Formats: sequence, structure tokens, C-alpha cells
Amino acid sequence: MGRKQRVLVGAEHAWDSFRLRRRSRKPLRHFRIETYGGHGGPGGVVVRGRVLDNPPPSEAVDGEGAVAALRRSLGQFATVELPGVPLLVRIGEAVAETTTDGDGYFRALVDADHVHPRHLTSPWQRGTVELAEPYRGVTGPQTAAFAVRVPSRHAVFGVISDVDDTIIQTGVQRVGEMLLQTFTGSELTRTPFPGAPELYRDLAGRDNPVFYVSSSPWNLHAFLHGFLRHRDFPLGPLLLRDLVGTADGRARKHDRIEEVLELHPDLRFVLIGDSGEKDPQIYADIVRDHPGRVLAVYIREVRLDPGDGRVEQVSDAWAEDVPFVLAADSDAVRRHAASIGLL
Repeated sequence: MGRKQRVLVGAEHAWDSFRLRRRSRKPLRHFRIETYGGHGGPGGVVVRGRVLDNPPPSEAVDGEGAVAALRRSLGQFATVELPGVPLLVRIGEAVAETTTDGDGYFRALVDADHVHPRHLTSPWQRGTVELAEPYRGVTGPQTAAFAVRVPSRHAVFGVISDVDDTIIQTGVQRVGEMLLQTFTGSELTRTPFPGAPELYRDLAGRDNPVFYVSSSPWNLHAFLHGFLRHRDFPLGPLLLRDLVGTADGRARKHDRIEEVLELHPDLRFVLIGDSGEKDPQIYADIVRDHPGRVLAVYIREVRLDPGDGRVEQVSDAWAEDVPFVLAADSDAVRRHAASIGLL
């Protein structure tokens, strides 16, 4: 962690401690377990979520104005996190205990030996998270449902995809544009790249799972899930991060991909990203560290300056046995994927 990041983390923790001391004497008004779902297979099951004292965000509606969208977006970031909440995560007969961290997040790992195969049914397995014991005056049943993505034994491969500027037009390299779209748009107004929903549906077919790995904050989980559903992308786990927060919350995209590979050891993967940030180098590291696990890498060209040489620096040293395709659009990815039998 760099000095700037340590300063940000320290400042956030100091602010959170101050807020917690002030609020610890007040009753909780909107205790809520927010689940982010999970994924599982032969390597076990991971479930994530957060416990907050906020009312759930409103849903986007057709024709709403920018002010309404801005109010909802700001509400997703103005959260009251609840640390130290004891929880029970249930999947079938398996139960895992966990506790929220200082930012209200929880991550439960259910060992594969404790989950009977009949309780991991493809494509989705249902489970619940519940309050294990009274917390700051909150008692009684406090339960939230979640869904775990379980790849079928008929799956030929999995897809691991970035989100921003890979499937959704975000403008990450134009900070002002990105912030404007993030805070004044909704899952109903944001647009995917042409041909992306159809491409992803064809790659997924009936059995192939899709995992969406992004550096976007967990605060945008509901928005991104709604976007995928509204634009008819194949649904799959969204693995995001906390931009400051705790060590697990800040886990790099590389670490999230490693988690997917570890929990699904029988699957090979197609990696899809963009040229705007660090996807080419991250994917190169994955290909090098996991020989035989990657079938192809596709990078959407979105750079403001395609001649900056960053992607070429990676591709020039690329392993010849794994295709690396710098693609201008979804059609270019489709043509190559079809040529090597992925479609």
C-alpha cells in the first residue's frame, strides 16, 4: 500500500470511528443485510455482503430526471456501516459464521467438504444470511436471501470480464465524463457497447458461467446488477471492491480473478477487458501464473491515444499458445471467438 493510500485509509478509519462513537448511543432505524451473492464449486463457496443502517435504495424508473438519479446515486454512497455484526450464512445444511468488518462488509467461505453436492445445484443455489445474535438492540429474525452461481458440469469454459469500458460505456479515462454518467445515470439509461449483450449471451450458451470483475465500488452493486438484467446480459457474480476500506475490500482485480480460478479448478476461462487501464497486464500475469487455464484474451480498444504503446508492450511479449486479441469492437471479438470454436 502506498503512502497516499495509507493516508486515505487512516483518514477513513478515523472518520468511521468518530461516527461510530456518536451513533453507538442511538437506536438503529434501518438495520439491513445487503447481500452481493456469491459463487461456488469444487473449491468451496464464497458469499459477500454488507450490513448497513440505511433504507434500501430506490429503483430507477423510466423518464426520471437527472436530479432523481443523482439523489439515488448519492444515497448509495452515503452509507451508515455497521461493524462487528455476528452473522450466520446458510447454504443447504452447511452453516458458516462470520462477522462484519470495520466498514460493514462480510465475506464467508464455506468449505467444499461442508456443502453436500445436492445443495450446489446449477445454475443458481439459494441461501440466506441471518443475524446470529442481538446487535445494538436489534433482535428477532433479520434475514436476507442470496444466490450462488454454480457452474454446470456441462460447462465448456467460463468467462471473466471487466465491466467499465468493456461492456458498459463509461469513459474511465475522462474523469469528468465518468463521474457525470455514474451519478446522473441509471441502469435504464446507461448504454452497453454495440453487440456486447449478444456476444456475451452466445459465449455463455446454456451452461458457461460469466464472472464480472471490476474496480467499481461495492456501492454500485445494485446498479450494475440492474444494468446486466435490463440489457439482457447473462447474469453472474459481480466481484467489486471498496475504494478505500479494508484489506479484503480493496483486493485487487488480480486477486478476485485468482479466487474464481481457485473455486472452479475444473474450468478454463476466456478473459475480456479493455485497453484503458491495467487489464492487459493483469491478464498477462494470470496467463503466466496459471498455464493451461486461459483459452483466449480479448482487449477492447478504448484508449484516447492508441499509439501510447502500453498494450503493445504486453502483447509483444505474449505467450504464443494463448490468443491475445486487441479488438476494435464486439464484432472483432465474435469473429475470432468463432474461428477458434468458442461460439
